[in-house]
Amino acid sequence: MQKRIISVSELNEYIKMLFEYDEILRNIYIKGEISNFTNHYKTGHFYFSLKDAGGAVRAVMFRSNASKLKFKPENGMRVVVGGRVSVFPRDGQYQIYVDVMEPDGVGALYMAYEQLKAKLEKEGLFLEARKKPLPGLPKKIGIITSPTGAAIRDMIHILGRRFPLCEIVLYPALVQGADAPASLIRGIRYFNAVKNTDVLIIGRGGGSIEDLWAFNDENLVRTVAASEIPIISAVGHETDFTLCDFAADLRAPTPSAAAELAVPDRDELRTMISGSNERISFAVSRHIAKEKEKLKRLSASRVMQDPMNLLDDKRMALLMAERMLQSRMEAVLAAKKLRFQRETAKLEALNPLSVITRGYSAVFDEKNRLIKSVEQIHEGDEISFMLTDGTVRAEVKEIKSEKNQII
Repeated sequence: MQKRIISVSELNEYIKMLFEYDEILRNIYIKGEISNFTNHYKTGHFYFSLKDAGGAVRAVMFRSNASKLKFKPENGMRVVVGGRVSVFPRDGQYQIYVDVMEPDGVGALYMAYEQLKAKLEKEGLFLEARKKPLPGLPKKIGIITSPTGAAIRDMIHILGRRFPLCEIVLYPALVQGADAPASLIRGIRYFNAVKNTDVLIIGRGGGSIEDLWAFNDENLVRTVAASEIPIISAVGHETDFTLCDFAADLRAPTPSAAAELAVPDRDELRTMISGSNERISFAVSRHIAKEKEKLKRLSASRVMQDPMNLLDDKRMALLMAERMLQSRMEAVLAAKKLRFQRETAKLEALNPLSVITRGYSAVFDEKNRLIKSVEQIHEGDEISFMLTDGTVRAEVKEIKSEKNQII
């Protein structure tokens, strides 16, 4: 028997043909855990492996299908993929070409919701600190919703009943479908541009997660968070939560509840104003009565009855102050006089004339210098004596020292 020899390429092509003609492999669903995930950003293709406890298979999801996913695949995520199994002839390896992918055990929309929520929460878009307070008495409210739904009718009715002074401005927008996020974003940007409203309400009535999905759009959520005008999010029923609810300044469980939260109730305002008027009237009356009593006491006082009594009191106070000032001045003068006498006595003790008055005299030479010693003069010198009533001039005839010796 003659052997049939084929090339590697022919073998791979044959095996590929077998795979592609197999009914099971042409449309198959496989579940497993994603590993070695690569998002090829230049092409938009996804490359990864699916594995379980017993084995692994390579997989690829081209951009045309990958762009339709509502969530982002990650390593470790358990998924169910659908597609076809085939062989890549160049490598001789088989792989599954994925057309669809769903999280295993949870819906794709829910997975996308949780992923985006975690991302935006990490960025701080949902922090309470960045939320703006609502105005207490809004003059104009902007509503971004469908003009034909029951939600707008309910809100208009409640706003008109609770606070008819508030003007309502409706921005008609799509609230469902692929074009809804862009329509809602345009509404928010419009009101922020014209700045003619005090608060905004964005929302719609209830529905399935698919119906409400527009309010989970990332661009819309970021626009809500960036709005300069406070926004109330009112999407669906009380149990429905969208990402716009977390980014808005206030979340209302329903559109009707949003209308109630946006404006005060006029009946409650009347009651509050009436109560305030009563409290003000009571406070004013009490203050007037207090001042009247004070005036009454003043008018009955001795001063008001006889003003001269007040003058007498002031006169006595002035006299006492005068006496106190006089006493202090005399004490100061006495102290100054005593100090002057002490200083005068010191100067007097140092005055040479005071010695002369006691019978002594001062002797000066020809140059009018005071002579303190016999060594300063000689016989024949002219000297002068200062006395209390004049001066005596004389000539030195003889000089004797303390030892009684003639010099």
